[in-house]
Amino acid sequence: MQRVEMPDEVWVDLLARRNGHNSDGNGGNGPNHRLYGPLVRRERPFVLAQVGQSLDGRVATPAGDARDVSGSGGIAHLHRCRALMDAVIVGVGTIVSDDPSLSVRAVTGPSPVRVVIDCNGRMPMGAKFLSDGGERIIVIQADDVDVRPANAEIIRLPRTERGLDVADILQALRQRELRSVLVEGGARTVGRFLDADAVDRLHVAISPMIIGSGPTGILLPPVHRLTDARRPKVDVYDMGTDILFDCDFRANGG
Repeated sequence: MQRVEMPDEVWVDLLARRNGHNSDGNGGNGPNHRLYGPLVRRERPFVLAQVGQSLDGRVATPAGDARDVSGSGGIAHLHRCRALMDAVIVGVGTIVSDDPSLSVRAVTGPSPVRVVIDCNGRMPMGAKFLSDGGERIIVIQADDVDVRPANAEIIRLPRTERGLDVADILQALRQRELRSVLVEGGARTVGRFLDADAVDRLHVAISPMIIGSGPTGILLPPVHRLTDARRPKVDVYDMGTDILFDCDFRANGG
């Protein structure tokens, strides 16, 4: 297991790389660059999915309390991921249940463009991020929906039997120069991107608590045999309060 501690000079170097600048020699093969280096490369489009959960795989209580599932180390990691990516994606269910801002606050760095997948136009018009003066907002809807949240750019895509196609979503974002994206939730949205084989890396941050019941962080179609289970290459990092599993779906054909 590798311990992640983020010195200021390493974080400055990672932000410079994210912005396309050459570093001054602060790079290397240490745990910080092994974990975050893939997020700042811009040679090709990159998709990262992130889940913060308890030891028993829960992301909230049955009543929806998710505030302290991740410790300070897990929260700092999530905000680093936001700062290093062009855009953060959530499903509209996350907006309805959590009303997040999706900005960078726990670390120093830029906030990503905020993208909400809202196939059926369920976006609450009073969602706080629509009027917080933060980074640009994109709402992706089916092309048969005519609901326009204020202060948001609307992208309309063809509706399929399963809703909006993941490949169509990513193509629309790349046309807007959003090449690196963080898929942050909820469970159905993360599962859709995984099931479409669109995820390069999955980060699962595990906090040392047992909730006992409640929603899980990833929702995927069932497999009948363990030989059909996904087996990515995994590196493990100690984030201080949380343990992070960095799952590489592109290594060794994983």
